[in-house]
Amino acid sequence: MKVGNISQTVWNRSVYRQLYIEGNEILLPPSLEEPCSAFCLPAEQEEEKDCKGVWVYTNTEVFGDAANVGNFAVYRVLNDLAVRGACPVSVSLRILLTSSVTEARLKEMISCTEAVCKTVGVPITGIKAEVSPAVIHPVLFAAGVGYIQAESMTRASDALPGQDLILCGYAGLEGTLRILSEREDELAERFVPAFIRRTMELENQLPAMDAITAARCAGVSAMHQVGQGGIFAALWELGEASGVGMEVDMHEMSMRQETIEICEYYGLNPYQLTSAGCILMTADDGGSLVRILEGVGARATRLGVIRQETARVITSKTEQRFLERPAPDELMLWWERE
Repeated sequence: MKVGNISQTVWNRSVYRQLYIEGNEILLPPSLEEPCSAFCLPAEQEEEKDCKGVWVYTNTEVFGDAANVGNFAVYRVLNDLAVRGACPVSVSLRILLTSSVTEARLKEMISCTEAVCKTVGVPITGIKAEVSPAVIHPVLFAAGVGYIQAESMTRASDALPGQDLILCGYAGLEGTLRILSEREDELAERFVPAFIRRTMELENQLPAMDAITAARCAGVSAMHQVGQGGIFAALWELGEASGVGMEVDMHEMSMRQETIEICEYYGLNPYQLTSAGCILMTADDGGSLVRILEGVGARATRLGVIRQETARVITSKTEQRFLERPAPDELMLWWERE
């Protein structure tokens, strides 16, 4: 199979059909579009039938040789919890190392990840690390657990026709930073030190919890964090989850110049580059939501509108085309070439 996420066809045929799912306590059943799972807490009294408290669980994985590789996994799981409305309770890590990794590098990896968790006030409650002959680069798995009242959950499937589609954050930024972390010396020969320093400082744009909270308070309808496959894949996933179409202006997709230049250097498509910290949102009044997000320091733009018809259209100044099914993430393809 190709690198990256499996296709919808493979998921339906070889994954979903094998699963046994039963019980009203499961609020977010498995799907290719949904990164979280959620289930009701057991009722305190047998006569209580309504679901009140909900545990939300999510996990992800990253791989690479950089000391800060775990940061990106933590940002993703914390943002995914926040997108569903959950207050994060803990993060746990599992690390697979190559035999060439030193103890000093492992210590650096843990130190970087702990610093991120400490900054956002979420403890790491479990870590397992081992050396495995099955991997060629360190692989870090992160899992996050959060809690929410059932009636407060936000889903990717809640987008409604006629609503505005908003992008909060910068497309392709996570992938840009991960490439820079892995190839800083090489890129330092191509770009001036100020460019490298300025790009590295953009990591503070990846935790999006404040913007997500502001959006929830403003009455956002649906939210979905951009993941593997980039902004194009995320638009498709949102449409699939809600069973809707959309019309999107490509020129309104916020992207840093640093992302454009690094992607040009490596021949990558930034619209298909992983983008933790970049959130798709739908709301009845997109203009108002954009102003609220800008008020908390976030970058936000109105991309377009949700349509009843299932066609997903991307427009630019010179052309109009239909959104295609998600392609492999450009970061995966970059690693495949390295």
